[in-house]
Amino acid sequence: MKKNMGLTDKIIRITIAAIIALMYFSNIISGTLALVLGAFAAIFLITSFVGVCPMYTLFGSNTCEKK
Repeated sequence: MKKNMGLTDKIIRITIAAIIALMYFSNIISGTLALVLGAFAAIFLITSFVGVCPMYTLFGSNTCEKK
Protein backbone atom coordinates (compact mmCIF):
# COMPACT_ATOMS: atom_id res chain seq x y z
CA MET A 1 0.00 0.00 0.00
CA LYS A 2 1.11 3.53 -0.68
CA LYS A 3 1.94 5.54 2.44
CA ASN A 4 -0.50 8.40 3.11
CA MET A 5 0.56 9.70 6.54
CA GLY A 6 3.07 12.45 7.20
CA LEU A 7 5.44 12.77 10.14
CA THR A 8 3.27 15.29 12.00
CA ASP A 9 0.25 13.03 11.72
CA LYS A 10 2.25 10.08 13.05
CA ILE A 11 3.55 12.08 16.03
CA ILE A 12 0.05 13.27 16.93
CA ARG A 13 -1.35 9.72 16.79
CA ILE A 14 1.47 8.29 18.91
CA THR A 15 1.03 11.09 21.46
CA ILE A 16 -2.71 10.45 21.73
CA ALA A 17 -2.09 6.71 22.18
CA ALA A 18 0.47 7.43 24.92
CA ILE A 19 -1.96 9.75 26.72
CA ILE A 20 -4.66 7.06 26.62
CA ALA A 21 -2.19 4.50 28.00
CA LEU A 22 -1.17 6.85 30.82
CA MET A 23 -4.81 7.51 31.67
CA TYR A 24 -5.49 3.77 31.81
CA PHE A 25 -2.48 2.90 33.96
CA SER A 26 -3.24 5.85 36.29
CA ASN A 27 -6.77 4.49 36.78
CA ILE A 28 -8.32 7.66 35.36
CA ILE A 29 -10.31 5.60 32.86
CA SER A 30 -11.68 2.09 33.35
CA GLY A 31 -14.37 -0.28 32.19
CA THR A 32 -15.95 0.07 28.78
CA LEU A 33 -14.43 3.50 28.16
CA ALA A 34 -10.95 2.07 28.73
CA LEU A 35 -11.63 -0.76 26.27
CA VAL A 36 -12.92 1.58 23.57
CA LEU A 37 -10.09 4.09 24.00
CA GLY A 38 -7.59 1.23 24.16
CA ALA A 39 -8.82 -0.02 20.80
CA PHE A 40 -8.43 3.47 19.32
CA ALA A 41 -4.93 3.72 20.80
CA ALA A 42 -3.96 0.37 19.27
CA ILE A 43 -5.28 1.45 15.87
CA PHE A 44 -3.43 4.76 16.13
CA LEU A 45 -0.16 2.98 16.93
CA ILE A 46 -0.51 0.42 14.15
CA THR A 47 -1.36 3.02 11.51
CA SER A 48 1.47 5.27 12.72
CA PHE A 49 4.11 2.56 12.41
CA VAL A 50 2.79 1.29 9.07
CA GLY A 51 2.28 4.79 7.66
CA VAL A 52 -1.06 3.99 6.06
CA CYS A 53 -4.47 5.10 7.31
CA PRO A 54 -7.39 3.21 5.72
CA MET A 55 -9.76 6.12 6.39
CA TYR A 56 -7.47 8.47 4.47
CA THR A 57 -7.58 6.03 1.56
CA LEU A 58 -11.39 5.98 1.59
CA PHE A 59 -11.64 9.77 1.59
CA GLY A 60 -8.69 10.36 -0.75
CA SER A 61 -6.71 12.31 1.86
CA ASN A 62 -2.92 12.32 2.05
CA THR A 63 -0.75 14.05 4.67
CA CYS A 64 2.49 12.50 3.42
CA GLU A 65 5.09 15.03 2.31
CA LYS A 66 6.04 15.00 -1.34
CA LYS A 67 9.49 13.61 -2.16
